[in-house]
Amino acid sequence: MNDFVLIGKIVNTFGIKGELKLKSDFNYIEKVLVNGFKLYIGPSYELAIFNSFRIHKGYYMIKLNGYDNINDVLKYKGLNVFVKREDLNLKSDEYLFSDLIGYEVYDNDLFIGIVKDYIINNVTYLKVTLNKKDFFIPMVQEYIKKIDKEEKRITTNRGSELILWK
Repeated sequence: MNDFVLIGKIVNTFGIKGELKLKSDFNYIEKVLVNGFKLYIGPSYELAIFNSFRIHKGYYMIKLNGYDNINDVLKYKGLNVFVKREDLNLKSDEYLFSDLIGYEVYDNDLFIGIVKDYIINNVTYLKVTLNKKDFFIPMVQEYIKKIDKEEKRITTNRGSELILWK
């Protein structure tokens, strides 16, 4: 299992005081955006300590400790931001959406496919494939009955209402 988890991408700088514009759909962002949290930036996983954030037009404007000038943070523009999995301190009933890839999906006891990917568009959807056909399951309480991390199995109770995509 990879030690680093992708949480988003720095899409630009913002202003002259060293703010970075972070695009993220990470499902535990509230665990990361805490003063003193360790972030790892770019392919070399350069360590940076998170300081503060604010939300502006759907982006997280973040500040890193020790960076107070735009010239100091220009090097991060376009780079991915990671955290260490163990730093997230996930509870036994918490999971990352990326961890669900490869899980078998059942509608009650009927096998309906394997999770191949996920997308986030106001609601998170799991992309499930069966016999080379893809469909999406919304990650909402009305559809998902149980997620079993040990069995790597997701049980739904509304398979007949799944949205089929060709």
